[in-house]
Amino acid sequence: MKYKVIIAGLIISGLLASCQDFGDEFFDTPAQSTLGDEIIFANAELAQGAVDGIKVSFGEEQSYRGRLLAYQGLNTDTEWLLASSSDNVKSDLVVYNARPDNTEMNSPKNAWAMMYEGIERANLCIRGLRRYGNVKSNKELGQLLGEALTLRAIYYADLVRNWGDVPARFEPVVTATIYIPKTSRDEIYKQLIADLGEASDLVAWPNETAATNSTERVNKAFVKSLRARLAMMASGYQQYSDGVRRSKDPELSVAKMYKLALDECRSVINSGSAHLEPTFEGLWRKYNQEVVTAGGESLWEIPFAATRGRVLFTFAVRHDAADQFQQMGTNKGGVNGPLPFVFYDYDRADTRRDVTCVPYKWGAAVNGKAKQELTDLQTWYFGKYRFEWMNRLVTAPNDDGLNKIYMRYAEVLLIAAETANEIEGPGAAAGYLKEIRRRAFAPADQAVKVDTYVDKLTGKDAMFNAIVEENKYEFTGEMERKFSLVRWNLLKVKLDEAKVKMADLKTRSAAYADVPSILYYKYKDDGITLDIYGLNRGETVAPVGFTSKAWDKLEDNKITTLYKAGVDPDKRQFWPIWQTFIDASNGQLTNDWVLGN
Repeated sequence: MKYKVIIAGLIISGLLASCQDFGDEFFDTPAQSTLGDEIIFANAELAQGAVDGIKVSFGEEQSYRGRLLAYQGLNTDTEWLLASSSDNVKSDLVVYNARPDNTEMNSPKNAWAMMYEGIERANLCIRGLRRYGNVKSNKELGQLLGEALTLRAIYYADLVRNWGDVPARFEPVVTATIYIPKTSRDEIYKQLIADLGEASDLVAWPNETAATNSTERVNKAFVKSLRARLAMMASGYQQYSDGVRRSKDPELSVAKMYKLALDECRSVINSGSAHLEPTFEGLWRKYNQEVVTAGGESLWEIPFAATRGRVLFTFAVRHDAADQFQQMGTNKGGVNGPLPFVFYDYDRADTRRDVTCVPYKWGAAVNGKAKQELTDLQTWYFGKYRFEWMNRLVTAPNDDGLNKIYMRYAEVLLIAAETANEIEGPGAAAGYLKEIRRRAFAPADQAVKVDTYVDKLTGKDAMFNAIVEENKYEFTGEMERKFSLVRWNLLKVKLDEAKVKMADLKTRSAAYADVPSILYYKYKDDGITLDIYGLNRGETVAPVGFTSKAWDKLEDNKITTLYKAGVDPDKRQFWPIWQTFIDASNGQLTNDWVLGN
């Protein structure tokens, strides 16, 4: 599947035309592909090529590949750009100080444009399949219509959560819709939720058909799960022009949306079509090994060809040089990482901790082999992404080709817990939370860490707060936390808490008083893997044969620049629309309240 969307791009190139290449008269005549639509969309193989072409826009140079995924979702109370203290356009994107002329983003080929390119391709496929696909009687074509609806929903969902109100087109572009203003995100959410409702009736469950045996193809479990996520976003808190609040649209009320989300999550859970992987480390090893078999924990992944995509390039444990694990070159991975205190917030017995938070990098290579080297207290890496866990040696200079997990089953369980707690009470939520924690702790620890811990959560507030924390332990490094904090109305609250935690860690005070300030290390028998003592609280007695290293570097400017001084993150929840798109909008687009705060 890795190369399929590139081939599909060639197929669809005759189907699509950019409005930048034609005058208005182009839209007053039949679309370039009109004569072929009846043939393409009545034939499952040809139609699949067209629908696969919708995904090409994910992998364009300045789209998800090298821009959106590299910056969206940062900075939070668990994740940050490691260079956040640098005063430049890259850090501006994550410290809530983005400007329309940001040179990292202000390009006609930016993710914004590529997302609308993908939407236009989806619109053409949806129109063609509805007209010529006979989707009610032909399950293959029905599957493809469901996929097209879902892929369009993904693009719009990511536009809305990064920019708020955006232009909405649910039909192919014509002269009258070349230039349109922003649409209320409430209207977009309602359309997407309806579309996904339709799509869930069209697509098959994971592994029910050949079309749904890969996490690179849309299936019913993912569609329902995405619909639940969007229902939570639509009813949650977010920044509007009159402040941070929930939607006033009665169709997007908490009562309606939470019930919809709970119903969809329970449908997925009861289907048995997805499940948690047996171990947390096993999940991430399997992911880095590029196992794309459907029916496990990964519900859907953005598919990148082997020479596209920069997930490891951006998020992996850092490699200073080309070595036995990667041949991309110097300084790969390690652009972003967990905040310094996150490791110490985990329960020591939580198996997610050492997978998520890594305190070392791979240093200079000697005779082609590198070994692990300790970093410093303020520099941790995401251990969910590792070149050393791949089955292939990446040689391309900038692209590793690893897919991006867009949603996994653990989120379904936590949404089910959150909505059940709100609607039915903590007792109804307990089972879902226990399932998440049971995977995180060894059997010997589960009586205390799972059952006793959850059973004590007898009030709604206590259960909600536990779910907020569980999201942190489960999803750090996946850049979903920010969007959850926004909908919980906790963005600035948690960012400020994170600043206090880092200051306390620096001074070894309050909750971090027993964190050691010296680490001890030696190399294991393989000569490349570190054996570290002193990471756990209270480990202060120097072991024999270990070398010491100070573990106290946490600079004040790192702490204070989690978000820019003088900025209220709750008034900068979204990026501005980039200037190049405002200038090309014929006066239809503006950045009003976003920049006025």
